[in-house]
Amino acid sequence: MSHPHPELGPPPPLPDGGLRVTPLGGLGEIGRNMTVFEYGGRLLIVDCGVLFPEEEQPGIDLILPDFSSIRNRLDDIEGIVLTHGHEDHIGGVPFLLREKPDIPLIGSKLTLALIEAKLQEHRIRPYTLEVAEGHRERIGPFDCEFVAVNHSIPDALAVAIRTPAGMAVHTGDFKMDQLPLDNRLTDLHAFARLSEEGIDLLLSDSTNAEVPGFTPHERDISGVLRQVFGAARKRIIVASFASHVHRIQQILDAAHEYGRRVAFVGRSMVRNMGIARDLGYLKVPPGLVVDVKTLDDLPDHQVVLVCTGSQGEPMAALSRMANRDHQIRIVEGDTVILASSLIPGNENAVYRVINGLTRWGANVVHKGNAKVHVSGHASAGELLYFYNICRPKNLMPVHGEWRHLRANAELGAMTGVPHDRIVIAEDGIAVDLVGGKAKISGKVQAGYVYVDGLSVGDVGEPALKDRKILGDEGIISVFVVIDSTTGKINAGPHVQARGSGIEDAAFEAVIPKITETLERSAQDGIVEPHQLQQLVRRTLGKWVSDTYRRRPMILPVVVEV
Repeated sequence: MSHPHPELGPPPPLPDGGLRVTPLGGLGEIGRNMTVFEYGGRLLIVDCGVLFPEEEQPGIDLILPDFSSIRNRLDDIEGIVLTHGHEDHIGGVPFLLREKPDIPLIGSKLTLALIEAKLQEHRIRPYTLEVAEGHRERIGPFDCEFVAVNHSIPDALAVAIRTPAGMAVHTGDFKMDQLPLDNRLTDLHAFARLSEEGIDLLLSDSTNAEVPGFTPHERDISGVLRQVFGAARKRIIVASFASHVHRIQQILDAAHEYGRRVAFVGRSMVRNMGIARDLGYLKVPPGLVVDVKTLDDLPDHQVVLVCTGSQGEPMAALSRMANRDHQIRIVEGDTVILASSLIPGNENAVYRVINGLTRWGANVVHKGNAKVHVSGHASAGELLYFYNICRPKNLMPVHGEWRHLRANAELGAMTGVPHDRIVIAEDGIAVDLVGGKAKISGKVQAGYVYVDGLSVGDVGEPALKDRKILGDEGIISVFVVIDSTTGKINAGPHVQARGSGIEDAAFEAVIPKITETLERSAQDGIVEPHQLQQLVRRTLGKWVSDTYRRRPMILPVVVEV
């Protein structure tokens, strides 16, 4: 198995007749999926998603793929193929289209409807091409065929990309549920047909490669939901992804069965479910869904609220309910259902929300204590089955953390893919398909791009490090006025602390040390403010470390008069 090397340099020019595949996100992580295909000087992008921040990224709203490697080649992009409508696959599109709004978007009906609604908020009107399973479209030099795959959102597609260099198949996110709610199966017949033609490079979803066996059926959840609805005596509050149409359908069915009304809470939830209903993907009995403002007129045992926040996101509705910062107040006897997976890295945030809800008396039902979620990704048994159908000549695991990619590679090897034709890559690694063999050719920049409010890319790792120090240790500021000629102290030092846990009065012990340092520097002829600030920082920092074993941020200000 080939794998990346930290010393890789930029890839050389692509050989004539070769296909280059460069993932800019989604490898070594869950989210931010984006892959660039290059042939004959033209580019085709598959997906452009976001990654949601973890605790060590305070203040960050979203994390984008790094567009720097394609920024000077935006005119070479033939289009963006969107495999399905989840945020980790479409959330980055508005930020790329800000740089070139006329890049065509190619996807299924529901996927395009979801991204068009999102782009409307960014005041971008995209060029779109609607496709469906079985469609074959020529997109520049890329001959694309779309294949139905089953996932946790309707209308998901895989894409087979034919070029003179060979055929690459990108699965997107998929599983092989044999009893899907919408009766739309992963089209194994189509994959078998592509296999007969010859799949030169298969890019396959790795998310559940470590999980043995087969992913349970989506409809297995229905019985558990009915039990929960039957036992609930007050309000039911369900937290789910705003795009999980299949899960919401089961919630609506259970609510209808038990005579409850449903209200959607949160802008994205209201928007997406409205789109799904209008397009016929969500079947809503008349009178079942009501406006949240009318719920006060209904008794608690007739109320179901559907909101976002299943991953513990601080600003989502469920987190705010847990913190008593939402108009909907959790009361004793309410039932809360977290009907989604637990994305790696979000565990602490989710359990914090569960504890907050439980504190107010809610009965919290989640994946850990009831079968209220099944995955949208193929487990190891399905992947083995899939590889035996596809028989790829080269395999490149995608969509997953390192452990998932490795496990997926091993599954491919077990089904007969030669080890030297399995490419384990990471974000930014360029993989060239030349002469029927895939190999790593170099690496482009593919770091995190942080979105903080209206700022995109302005916040970097140094700023996040400062935020962590501020959050963990607090800040101490020192203000000193010196004579610009002699370097002698005219006023100060004045020391103040915020968030450090140290009382201001305690700094009386260190002020003589700071004064002594500054007087000594004046005698040595050091009067430059920046040098004096560094001396003050070191003196105060050493005292705080020795006295309190803490390392707060120290902000010295030296003013000359």
